[in-house]
Amino acid sequence: MINQALSEYNKVIPRARGEAERSIEGAKGYAMERVNNARGEAAKFDAVFKEYLKAKEVTRQRIYLETMNDVMQNVGRKLITDEEATGILPLFQFDKGGSR
Repeated sequence: MINQALSEYNKVIPRARGEAERSIEGAKGYAMERVNNARGEAAKFDAVFKEYLKAKEVTRQRIYLETMNDVMQNVGRKLITDEEATGILPLFQFDKGGSR
């Protein structure tokens, strides 16, 4: 019985230790990835802020255009018109569904 218990111990315990070590290393890798991503984002923010201090209006316009580019790519069909434009609706065919 003692030999069977030792045999079972020698099978289970090293495997459990290996799995625990793998989990710990995975967690360390995840933590390092998160820290590196945060540092990269902070560095990116600092760079944009430095440019903003040099030329506020130009940087503000650039950030706006980049954001609009990201947003508009996720929007389906777009219709952008001038507020003062009149009589343009008959030119567009607004069919149900599908986008072009």
